[in-house]
Amino acid sequence: MAADDHFSDQLESWLESDSPKTIGDLGNVFAEKSFAVTILFLMFVPALPLPTGGITHVFEAVTVLLAAELVVGARSIWLPARWRDHTLGATTTGKAIPFMMRRIRWFERFSRPRAAWLFDRRWFLRILGIVFIGLAVAAAVAPPFSGLDTLPALGAVFVALALILEDIVALAIGVGIGGGGVVLILTVGAALIHVVRGLF
Repeated sequence: MAADDHFSDQLESWLESDSPKTIGDLGNVFAEKSFAVTILFLMFVPALPLPTGGITHVFEAVTVLLAAELVVGARSIWLPARWRDHTLGATTTGKAIPFMMRRIRWFERFSRPRAAWLFDRRWFLRILGIVFIGLAVAAAVAPPFSGLDTLPALGAVFVALALILEDIVALAIGVGIGGGGVVLILTVGAALIHVVRGLF
């Protein structure tokens, strides 16, 4: 893949290739951006305002693991073999990823490298790892059936895109959306605790 290809073009080439469609294969194809690309895939599903039957908690847990690896300075993804070799499935590759690619193509029209040098700094990647952990945990602990998990998850998607596209503006958008979601979850959670205590 050419270095100047858009990320969406690289993603489309991977989708149309004969290579295995597993989480582990993402790390092989998008080597230098493997953490961001994998987290983008994982958090895109919780970012959708759709019922998922609790599967998003698995994605959020894997995101926390990958983000922790970023924090400790890992240069390549490590996942248990069961997760690494898990096939993404026809629904994911046939519907979810094309849906995601259309949104990414739209976003790429407005994005460009801004403060790109930051995204090559190990200390900055460690900070982003902490941000990913915070957003994934917030999405996981959001009140059930409230839909509030979509905001921190969407924030994580934007942060992952910022890392892929090396765009500090996209990062600011992601932190803003995700941070707002965290505040909202804490506010609603505190209100629910107050109501429950009032019942006893």
